[in-house]
Amino acid sequence: MTVLVAGSTGLVGSAVAEAYELRGTKVIRVDRSSVNLTDLIATKRLFESTKPEIVIDAAGKVGGIEANNLHPVDFLVDNLRIQSNLMEAAHEVDVQKFVFLGSSCIYPRDCAQPIKEEYLMTGPLEATNSAYAIAKIAGIELVNSYRKEYGRNWISLMPTNIYGPRDNFNLQSAHVVPALIKRFVEASKSKDSTVTLWGSGSPLREFIHVNDLALAVLKASEDYDSSMHLNIGTGEEISIKDLAHLIASLTNFEGEILWDASKPDGTPRKVLDISRIKALGWKPSISLEHGIASTINWYRTASANGKIRA
Repeated sequence: MTVLVAGSTGLVGSAVAEAYELRGTKVIRVDRSSVNLTDLIATKRLFESTKPEIVIDAAGKVGGIEANNLHPVDFLVDNLRIQSNLMEAAHEVDVQKFVFLGSSCIYPRDCAQPIKEEYLMTGPLEATNSAYAIAKIAGIELVNSYRKEYGRNWISLMPTNIYGPRDNFNLQSAHVVPALIKRFVEASKSKDSTVTLWGSGSPLREFIHVNDLALAVLKASEDYDSSMHLNIGTGEEISIKDLAHLIASLTNFEGEILWDASKPDGTPRKVLDISRIKALGWKPSISLEHGIASTINWYRTASANGKIRA
């Protein structure tokens, strides 16, 4: 069996590729340095030459609140192009299993909690990342259109907030966990007296370690076949304020944490119902504290060696 992982140098793609390789599976790693996935012709050539049996779409443009707010066109257009090119190319070479990875931001801003898969499109999206969310919703629809028109057993997975080794630690585009890790590691090193963070700290979020997600992807690719997209998370939530204090403690930051309430909070609460994926026999195994501690250690080592992804 041959598996093609698109976005293989990113947070998710690298973990998924490693998980398959540990099972002895042949993996074709694809990243932006090898193929421009926004180019349909180049994408088709890749698939014609490799003819994979399974495709994991972990490619795309991602970022935090600030990046989504500043560049909505890029987040919408780039993601639409990448996912549609991958699916068109996969269809032409008869790929049996295509796994589309989206995001829990597809759900309404003020969604009932915990969020069930069927709550999709039951209310307005969070404005700060609506362009990215629309792209991922379109991906779900395209997967289901291939299922309906061509009988493909392709699937969509919607993970919650992901963190772990090889994340993006660029403060202009990073998600909350890597951004906080970088801020507090650097503040601890410099012995800063304060760190000021965006928003009020009150939003509730759910976080999954990328290695747990990778095993969920493998499980779903083997055992799941439905037009209903599948939530992947932990079912546990933490406030951004408590998350910040946890990371501050783990990085030995002894100063004061201040909050800039003039900055946006984003969605007030977001925790997924993961009963469907758990029914397949998967469950998360890495606790938030252990996962963040190991990610901090990875960041410190990678930073010292000049191997942080910008």
